[in-house]
Amino acid sequence: MALELELKGKVAIISGGSDGMGRAAAERLASEGVKVGICARRKDHLERAADEIRKATGGEVLAVPADVSRAADVEAVVKAVADRWGGVDILLNNAGTSNANAFETVDDATWQADFDLKVMGAVRFCRLAIPHMKRRGGGQIVNVTVVGGKAPAARALPTTLSRAAGINLTKSLANEYAADGIRVNTICIGLVRSAQIDRRAKDGDLEAHYAGLAKRVPLGRVAHAREFGDLVAFLVSERASYITGTAINFDGGMSAVV
Repeated sequence: MALELELKGKVAIISGGSDGMGRAAAERLASEGVKVGICARRKDHLERAADEIRKATGGEVLAVPADVSRAADVEAVVKAVADRWGGVDILLNNAGTSNANAFETVDDATWQADFDLKVMGAVRFCRLAIPHMKRRGGGQIVNVTVVGGKAPAARALPTTLSRAAGINLTKSLANEYAADGIRVNTICIGLVRSAQIDRRAKDGDLEAHYAGLAKRVPLGRVAHAREFGDLVAFLVSERASYITGTAINFDGGMSAVV
């Protein structure tokens, strides 16, 4: 018997939804009958992704160009989705890029830009989506962070610090809004195949590149974005109704901490 997720008719917002993990999650949710609003900065690329997801799933997908480090853009995304479909049930805060450097090389502008993108973007989306969720009797929020937010390596700033803030935000909101039926979890990622990692491949040899990265992973491989999408779909479903305030490592066993 297939695992029934009971997601049909729900409304989701996914930031960073045009590529990689965000797009995979959007496609997975749309295939379950979720109405999905996706946002990202590049308008043409975002609209292409939305069209391809519609064709692949037959689902309803709304593309809203946005830079989530800007408060006005976040407001525009939530308003567009709520106006189209009447509210918000699911929020996936996925926007962000890797930014790992030695401490003394990180200037104030870099610290601020990273915090605005990864922390304040999530804060603003949550602040705007939660009232909709309350009116609908509950909701689900998933914040994407990294395993380094729990156990930071050397020369991994500012990302590990901003992602640690995202883990704290997750637990804080889970505690505060449990009584409203709003569940909040974070997925702490390790290595996942993405365009961002693809660009680091020498001579464009992706398989050799990922084979090298896989040596760092106890399971011996780098995750596929669709596996992330499956995890998101489970976490926001009724099958995960007793899971909140949890930081789940999606890393093939890489992290030194649970």
